[in-house]
Amino acid sequence: MHLELVFLFILSKHFTGAFVHPTHSLDELKALSAEKRLIKDLIATYRQAGVIGRPVRNTSEPITISFGLALIQIMKLDEKNQVLTISTWSRYWWHDYLLQWNESEYNGVTTVAVPAKEIWLPDIVLYNYADDRLDEKREAMAVIQSDGYVLWIPPAIFKSSCSIDITNFPFDSQVCNLKFGVWTSDGFKIDLAFYQDLPAIDLTNYVASNEWDVIGHPARKNIIRYPCCAAPYPDLTFTLIVRRQVAFYSYILILPCVLLSLLTMVLFWLPPESPAKMQLGMNIFVAFFLLLLLLTENTPPAASSIPLIGAYYCLNMIMITLSTFLAVIVIHLYFRGDRTNRVPTWLRKTVLVSLARLLCMSNYVPKEKSCVYEGLKSEDPRLKKEFKRMRIKELKYNKYQIKEVNSANINACSCNSNGNVPVKGAYSKNNIGSAPNDLSPDMSPLHLHQSLEGDVREIKRYIKTIIYRQKQKETSDKIRAEWRAVALVLDRMFFFLYVLSIIVSLATMFPRAA
Repeated sequence: MHLELVFLFILSKHFTGAFVHPTHSLDELKALSAEKRLIKDLIATYRQAGVIGRPVRNTSEPITISFGLALIQIMKLDEKNQVLTISTWSRYWWHDYLLQWNESEYNGVTTVAVPAKEIWLPDIVLYNYADDRLDEKREAMAVIQSDGYVLWIPPAIFKSSCSIDITNFPFDSQVCNLKFGVWTSDGFKIDLAFYQDLPAIDLTNYVASNEWDVIGHPARKNIIRYPCCAAPYPDLTFTLIVRRQVAFYSYILILPCVLLSLLTMVLFWLPPESPAKMQLGMNIFVAFFLLLLLLTENTPPAASSIPLIGAYYCLNMIMITLSTFLAVIVIHLYFRGDRTNRVPTWLRKTVLVSLARLLCMSNYVPKEKSCVYEGLKSEDPRLKKEFKRMRIKELKYNKYQIKEVNSANINACSCNSNGNVPVKGAYSKNNIGSAPNDLSPDMSPLHLHQSLEGDVREIKRYIKTIIYRQKQKETSDKIRAEWRAVALVLDRMFFFLYVLSIIVSLATMFPRAA
């Protein structure tokens, strides 16, 4: 039994010796204990004085807080909800007389880190916050120097409201302000200043965004006096100016827009009576409508302003609609329209005279004398009378009229060797060589003369009918030509208006992108 106890004692000594920590030097133990003792003393002093309340000796004495903002990353700019989300380092610097110590009493310790919740912290908040979280900052230790100055740099994710202007989308630049100030104290108690006298956002550790470029980051100090209070209320406003990168939008919005614009210019040069013009116009219209739907998915539904590129899409759709509608009218008039109604006088003077001359298209306009038969089918008696007066004159056939032939003339005429009367076209082949005395009553010269006059009158009636119908056809063709000229002039006018709109829109959007 005694042997077992001795064995267990030796075994316990063996294992106890195996877990003994290596001994430290005396200086390291003194330095470690001095730092822990210092932290314990500082926290005890603060607990005795109280965390709540400004750390000043005199109540009328203000405390100055130096505040700065270091931008780490632009996490998101929500354009539809108009919220900017950024990752930052908030930098606070102030003096606290309760956190001073003598370095010689603590073995030369100059700085220590204490939990921030154990000391007084300034209640500087973001005024224009748009966040449903209760706390924006992460927990971080405060670094304290022996002279009482405190440096506190907590990482924070701020969500601030930002007014979005989409007029120049996607070549737009947005200006977002972050306004920081003391929430419960006025300027007589807590004053604000810039950290290290830097009136700007620090971009030393900034991670570049793949959507936005930072083109400006100034800051300014504002002192506001409200009507209710005489004391000033200072705040520090940090401004972040960002510009959108257009590489992504150039392929899904800009390039298709340019190609469709060029195709729209071709549309105005197609003949108005061509059915391909309507088909091409409708296809381009649908393509622009799809681009407009794509644009609405990438822009906020702002009622105050619309993107210029959206207005450009709508302008293209309006011009295509007008050109297609005009082509439909011209095709209807060219193939099925009423061919007796001329172009109204006011429209003719406006389009076929003034615009045609201005657009150098006078050679496309039919002459005024070409369309004088506007009353061919009208029931107005005056127009009928005018038409009858303008019809061709009666043809005179006296030159070819056969003189009257009587018995005396027959006896007096010179006959051939057989005694036949040579009347042109009076005898058939079978009657050649027959004597005049053998003429039947139907083949007499008088009857032949009357028959010839009847044939001539019939021919005249047929000729007049043909001329009348030809005039009708020419008139309807000339009326259609007038309407076609109106369409050509209007198409050319729309073409120049479209080119002008493209130039103005490009001059409006692209210089702002530069």
